Amino acid sequence: MPASESTQHKILDVKEVIKILPHRYPFLLVDKVLDVDLENGNITAQKCVTINEAFFQGHFPGAPIMPGVLILEALAQAGGVLLHLKGNVDKIAVLLNVNNAKFRQPVRPGDVLTLHCQGILFTSKGGRVKAEARVNDKIAVEAEIGFALVDKSLI
Repeated sequence: MPASESTQHKILDVKEVIKILPHRYPFLLVDKVLDVDLENGNITAQKCVTINEAFFQGHFPGAPIMPGVLILEALAQAGGVLLHLKGNVDKIAVLLNVNNAKFRQPVRPGDVLTLHCQGILFTSKGGRVKAEARVNDKIAVEAEIGFALVDKSLI
């Protein structure tokens, strides 16, 4: 979707997401973008967590829990999509830092993670978002995530 096209309340399916993010299985952690509001700097995306995820083989057999760092990665990917849609089409958002991360509840197979990022800062060099991952309207993870923008040719 061209950045100049209005993206108020647009939905992006996984085919459109993989045109934006360089990630692929098993590290593509955004299944769908549910809503984008560029004017207010918001994005809401979704990750459907299934027992078939490779990380559940070792985290933890018998009591599978999605690793918190992967939930943070899913949030960062949603933020990366937002930065792209804000006009950074020739750049890739790369994770720069994570601040004030809090892990509130475990994420298990069968859960649907709703990923929400609210832009705090957008510049030509990067950005920062306030991010929340929710399951059934309960916060699972929250953090502030910073990004650097790098040329696509370097990735």
